[in-house]
Amino acid sequence: MKIFIQHMVSLRCKMMVKSVLEKMNIAYKSVELGEIVLVKSISESTKEELKSELRKSGLKVMDDKKAILIEKIIAIIVEMVHYSDEIPNVNFSTLLQEKMQQDYHKMAEIFSETKGITIEHFIILHKIEKIKELLIYDELNITEISYKMNYSSVAHLSKQFKQITGLTPSFFKTLSKKNRTNLEDI
Repeated sequence: MKIFIQHMVSLRCKMMVKSVLEKMNIAYKSVELGEIVLVKSISESTKEELKSELRKSGLKVMDDKKAILIEKIIAIIVEMVHYSDEIPNVNFSTLLQEKMQQDYHKMAEIFSETKGITIEHFIILHKIEKIKELLIYDELNITEISYKMNYSSVAHLSKQFKQITGLTPSFFKTLSKKNRTNLEDI
């Protein structure tokens, strides 16, 4: 049995969901971003109790097909941008289409209607947050970050960074208080 969870975008969320499942003695095969796979079906009363427990942590069990589609798209983007070693060198549209086994244009239309933002812009916002994180850690220079984040050039990265933040990456790096956005808020 699969259960889809809204707002589940971090490793901390996964750990919290596992903790709730264990506390409720619900056996699970896997817990991924936006999705739980249970060993067996659970009763409606147990599902309602699970919904209640997850809601306490700001998570929501989803039943709506459009909401589930949106959360799957978000989970793929978050996983790819924030938790992969390198961003794949393919079009995001092709990657999403392959992973979701659905027409990209239909997914993009539903995503835009629901979120009020295009998938492309959503990906850019996440890439900028990841770039901020890499700049704060100061382990890679801007050229290495550009390569890691699959930008065609440092100039392209810098231009996109400035469009979104209003700052150049090098100026952002010099700030004493570097503002980042929570993944849940993007």
